[in-house]
Amino acid sequence: MDARPDSRTLVTMTDAPREDRRQQPKPKKEQLLSPATAAKKLSIFLPATPAEFQSTPITRTQLNELTENPPEWLVTLRKEGPHPRDEVSRRLGVSNSALARAGVSDSMTTAEIRAIIDEMPEWLVDEREKHAPGTGRKPGTAIGERPTAD
Repeated sequence: MDARPDSRTLVTMTDAPREDRRQQPKPKKEQLLSPATAAKKLSIFLPATPAEFQSTPITRTQLNELTENPPEWLVTLRKEGPHPRDEVSRRLGVSNSALARAGVSDSMTTAEIRAIIDEMPEWLVDEREKHAPGTGRKPGTAIGERPTAD
């Protein structure tokens, strides 16, 4: 007689329940942003923000909430300043390097920016032409061109 067990009575490994030893996914942690990073993303000058904003890390959810429903201090800060260098250069229509060459401070209020625009100093006209050619300089004075002989 055959000593092999009947193939119909064999139990396979998959028939018996077994413990799931796979690594379980970890719950998602909300990303924290430093106050400096949050201020940069909001285009505001960090030293002008409330002390609570400066001392506490901000979550992505809080940042989105500040963007969608800004509190009064944020609305006022964006409107009146002081503004960070990036925002000052954007409002003046020049590069950050242009502000450094002109010796302009790192932060300015909206009133100070308007005063510079109203005064329209020579450096601002020159730097605007370098930043966006065709904005007011006569031809031949933009970067990369030789001055024309008059």
